[in-house]
Amino acid sequence: MKRYLTIIFSIFLFCIQTLAYTVVIDPGHGGRDVGAVGRISQEKTINLKVALALGNLIKKNYPGIKVVYTRNKDTFVELGRRAQIANKAKADLFISIHTNSTASGLKGTKAQGTETYTLGMHRAADNLAVAKRENSVITLEANYKQTYEDFDPSSSESYIIFEFMQDQYMASSVDFARMIQKQFATTAKRVNKGVHQAGFLVLREVSMPSVLIELGFINNRQEEKYLASEWGQKQLAKSIYNAFQAFYKKNS
Repeated sequence: MKRYLTIIFSIFLFCIQTLAYTVVIDPGHGGRDVGAVGRISQEKTINLKVALALGNLIKKNYPGIKVVYTRNKDTFVELGRRAQIANKAKADLFISIHTNSTASGLKGTKAQGTETYTLGMHRAADNLAVAKRENSVITLEANYKQTYEDFDPSSSESYIIFEFMQDQYMASSVDFARMIQKQFATTAKRVNKGVHQAGFLVLREVSMPSVLIELGFINNRQEEKYLASEWGQKQLAKSIYNAFQAFYKKNS
């Protein structure tokens, strides 16, 4: 009897510890904003499937943790609204999921691998290019210049502000990003393109540790097949989940 009471008490403590923890999962793009396009798939669909698979893993293994999606179907959600959802939920962690592409588009590329971004300085030209591409979605929003205070996603000058921003969550964000990249390499066996910093608007607006993940290159024919497959999506979701588990245990 004592043993059973101990088990019940342990489960109770586990639920209490996780009950206050909230994770917001943000599948990039959606609706009229398809994101990057490959030969057989679209970014918005890949992002959503991986995000839902990740959320299901967290809910299954941590029933006390609250999982919130910025979208759970093919709908258009403004960048500012995505951040509002996370801030309103008082989230402890924000995970934005995207799929990469190069300027060559459907002509294809040999570029491959995963990379994870945190908010910060765009020291490398490639980092700035990725931020410009992901931020360009705001041009689909009405009155975006007023909403984002005249921020121009195509202008390098607009990103100077990120050089001066102080992010109290930077260390935690980078730590989580490193865990994600490690899992992509070991669990999913993907090419590790590392952790980077760049000026993503969606990360600038959230008030918690946050990362933006690029799952792979949709205009690399071989990588696209993996990204579009159920197996690939499950492996990518499992990798992010493993990183989340390690991050949660370290910080809870």
